[in-house]
Amino acid sequence: MSLGVQPVQAIQAFERDRLIKAAEGCEPIGQEQFQPSSLDLRLGNFAWRVRASFLPGLGRKVMDRVQEMDGYPIDLSGGAVLDTGRVYVIPLQEELYLPGQVQAFANPKSTTGRLDILTRLVTDEGTAFDQTPKAYRGPLYLEVAPQTFSVVVRPGTRLSQIRFQRGTPQSLTGNDLKRRYFAGELLSPHSMDVQPDGNLVPVTVDLQGDPQNSFIGFRAKRHTDRIDLDKVNYYDWLDFWDPIPPRAKATLTLDPGEFYILATREFVRVPAEYAAEMVPYNSRSGEYRVHYAGFFDPGFGLDTNDGGSKGVLEVRSHEVPFMLEHGQTVGWLRYDKMGDIPDILYGPAIGSSYQGQGLALAKQFTRPPQVEIPRG
Repeated sequence: MSLGVQPVQAIQAFERDRLIKAAEGCEPIGQEQFQPSSLDLRLGNFAWRVRASFLPGLGRKVMDRVQEMDGYPIDLSGGAVLDTGRVYVIPLQEELYLPGQVQAFANPKSTTGRLDILTRLVTDEGTAFDQTPKAYRGPLYLEVAPQTFSVVVRPGTRLSQIRFQRGTPQSLTGNDLKRRYFAGELLSPHSMDVQPDGNLVPVTVDLQGDPQNSFIGFRAKRHTDRIDLDKVNYYDWLDFWDPIPPRAKATLTLDPGEFYILATREFVRVPAEYAAEMVPYNSRSGEYRVHYAGFFDPGFGLDTNDGGSKGVLEVRSHEVPFMLEHGQTVGWLRYDKMGDIPDILYGPAIGSSYQGQGLALAKQFTRPPQVEIPRG
C-alpha cells in the first residue's frame, strides 16, 4: 500500500479484505459506489431528528448522544422528507475496520452541495467532523441538515463520499507546482495576478459569464416544493432558481442567508496522479463561504475540449452583505499525491455527472436554456 490518497483499486481491495464492509442487514457494497479515489456512502433505513448538531467526544458513541438528545426516529424505507431548518443523524450502510496509518476523510457529493444540503461525517468517539481517527474501527453516521430545499431520501441515497489517506499527505508544492500551474496543467487560464502560495492554487469567481450563456449564476428561491433526489432532469429549474444576469461592473452583492450557485473563472484540471480539494474558507478574505463539496477526483477536467471543467461555487454570505468582483480570489485548491494512478478516472466513461461542465445546477433540474437576458 503506497503512501498518499488511495486509488480505486486500493479501496476495492479494502472492501475485499473486509476493511470496508456493509453493516449487518445491509446490501453488499455495489460497484457503482466506487469512484476514482473515493467511495460513495449510502444512507441506512432510519434517520433520527435531533435538536442540534453535535460531536460525541472521546469515550462516547453517536447513538448514545442521539438518545440523550431525545432523537426522533424517521423510517426512510418508503422515502421520507428531510425538512429545511432541521438536523438529522443517519446511520450509514458502511462500516470501517481500517489498518494502522490509514485515515478517512469525507466530503458531500457534488449534487449534495449544489442543493445546499449540509452533510458531515460523524464517528463514535469523534472529536472532528468529516474525518476518522487513524485505524478507526466501527460504524459511520451522517449529519444531514438541508439549508434551502426540503429533500426526499431513501435507504441507499448517496449524499457523501469518503476517501482514504495513508501516511502524511504529500501535496504538489514548490517549483513543481509552479511549473504545472504556469504550463496550464492545473488551471486554464492561470492567473498572473494571484500566484500559488505554498501548496495552494488560487481560483477566482467568474462574474462576466460565457458569451454563449447569458447567466453568471443562480440564486435559490426561498419557498419551493421538496426535491426527490432520485429524480434526474425532472424539476423545472425556474421553479427553484432565479437567474443572475451579468452586470456592467461585473460585481455581485451577496445577501446574508441567501444561497447562490456561481462558477470559477478558471477551468480546473486534475492530473491522473493527483486528487484535488478546495481547502476550507479563509475568513480573512471576507464574510462568505464558497463551497460544501470541495473534492475533485483524478481526471476531473482532463478529457474535455475546453481545457478543463469549471469549478462550481456554492456560495453563502454570513452576517453582512458582501460584494464580490469578477476575478476575485474565492478559494484555493490543494493537489494531493495519489498512492497510485487510479484504474479509472473521472469522466463520462464511468457516468460522472459534471465532467466538462460550465455553470451547472444539480442534476435533478432541467437544464437552463441559453436565452438572452438584458444586462442589469
